[in-house]
Amino acid sequence: MALIVQKYGGTSVGSVERIQSVAQRVVKTAQAGNGLVVVVSAMGKTTDGLVKLAHEISTSPNRREMDMLLSTGEQQSIALLSMAIQELGQPAISMTGAQVGIVTEAEHTRARILSIETDRLQRHLQDGRVVVVAGFQGISSLIDLEITTLGRGGSDTSAVALAAALQADCCEIYTDVPGILTTDPRLVPDAQLMSEITSDEMLELASLGAKVLHPRAVEIARNYGVTLVVRSSWTEDPGTKVVSPIPQPRPLEGLEIAQPVDAVEFDTDQAKVALLRVPDRPGIAARLFGEIATQDLDVDLIIQSIHEGNSNDIAFTVTQNSLNRAEAVAAAIAPALRNQIDPLAGEAEVMVDRRMAKVSIVGAGMIGRPGVAAQMFSTLAEAGVNIEMISTSEVQVSCAIDQDDCDRAIAALCQAFNVTRSPAKSIGGHRWQQADQLAPPVRGAALDLKQARLAIRHVPDRPGLASRIFSLLADRNISVDMIIQSQRCRLVNGIATRDIAFTVAALDADEAQAILQAAAPELGYGEIMVDRSIAKVSIVGTGMVGRPGVAARMFEALSKEQINIQMIATSEIKVSCLVAETEGTRALQVIHAAFELSGNERIVVPA
Repeated sequence: MALIVQKYGGTSVGSVERIQSVAQRVVKTAQAGNGLVVVVSAMGKTTDGLVKLAHEISTSPNRREMDMLLSTGEQQSIALLSMAIQELGQPAISMTGAQVGIVTEAEHTRARILSIETDRLQRHLQDGRVVVVAGFQGISSLIDLEITTLGRGGSDTSAVALAAALQADCCEIYTDVPGILTTDPRLVPDAQLMSEITSDEMLELASLGAKVLHPRAVEIARNYGVTLVVRSSWTEDPGTKVVSPIPQPRPLEGLEIAQPVDAVEFDTDQAKVALLRVPDRPGIAARLFGEIATQDLDVDLIIQSIHEGNSNDIAFTVTQNSLNRAEAVAAAIAPALRNQIDPLAGEAEVMVDRRMAKVSIVGAGMIGRPGVAAQMFSTLAEAGVNIEMISTSEVQVSCAIDQDDCDRAIAALCQAFNVTRSPAKSIGGHRWQQADQLAPPVRGAALDLKQARLAIRHVPDRPGLASRIFSLLADRNISVDMIIQSQRCRLVNGIATRDIAFTVAALDADEAQAILQAAAPELGYGEIMVDRSIAKVSIVGTGMVGRPGVAARMFEALSKEQINIQMIATSEIKVSCLVAETEGTRALQVIHAAFELSGNERIVVPA
């Protein structure tokens, strides 16, 4: 007998008829001999209606009372579904988050799960009952019994946390789409259904498709090895399986407050090539990396900094035995990239650093925790390690440093993040190299239209400045996504400086700019520029590791459509480009087509 956790969203239980349909599916699963826990969201738009009522009473509702109010939505759903299941002859019982024993932080409206006391739930399962649990809610402690809610993605999070605590065989997420798609079908109608995706890929594509899984839920699944399946509430189709690696043993205490970093990884076999002052126009990156791909050279980190005038810089890393060929390609292209737009910028220049190392922190727990990258930068600064390049993703932050500093950097990072051993070190390779050579190079593509870019000009080039900057933002709970540090140093009043650019949620842009402007006199940097008219397009796939030419193919697709790339940032399994907001949807469509991700059946997503 398998133990299964199922979760049904608000649209799945939005009416009496739909509740009865869900009850039939639940009973069928239970009668097949499975133990079953069912997590349910509030019916349809119930939560939205309750929020509206609260704001009619108060312009600024008390957060505790909001939790008291919003938690009633799920209580309606669980009671009605339990009744419907009982009507079909299957014993069932409904339970609130408090009754199940979901203990959270004492943070109203945005609590994280600390632990789950499963004794009562287990007794009902042993008695043959289906247990119907209210998602999205818990209690602050078993003594205070203060009702809390989990915020965005709360029902998904409840379901996966219960699956982890019960060591369930599977957690099935039922929704109004047939599974996880290669991209958002509302923007690309021929997006196709994936039969399988890894949790690492899913975390990197947090904005993928119809956003059917919240990153918090995927994080728990990855940390505890929970098998997730995303399926349609309306069909019997198998859906998409989200596969997690075999996890390191970890306690269930502090379930959702896991340490943010699982591993400190490093690679001492790195060299850097930078092209300075290349023209800021479509096709440059495509030409460079297309030539590199023809040489069968595997590129690791790629960054393209923001433009200065009509030019910008592109830098990338390769293995040391590939450096001579990579340098030759860059040197051959450089003369042809004479900047005809701005003669004062001079010719494109090739810069090489032969002794580089890459250090990375890796962990699903860093999602939604703004201070993690800042802590990495401050740790390196305190160890006297200067950062040459920065590249970020949802679950990894990588820094290129001088090879001589590598041992010191690793020791400092391991101590700072309490990492005693790495479950997957990247010495001489990558943690995906063995398992995913048969995987497609790109699993999916995503578009994010809700970011803004900030650029800080003339940041003094010394250890500690990046950490100070990002700590200021982290202290105000502002999460940073892409981070790019320019390769070109400029002397300002006799001080070597670089530019730093990064993206934040568009809603945080004004506050971030104000924070940085206030700190400018103390930290000594120049102007802070904001661009809200940007879009981020990304490709993700563990299969791109060890396969030269994937990034070049993306850049070529954008170049053919005359879409200019404003910034580039990469990780081992993700390539992201910033483009103009007006070109975002078209960029997504051409990238999706370039990697042949389209399917034969049109997927319709309900409004």
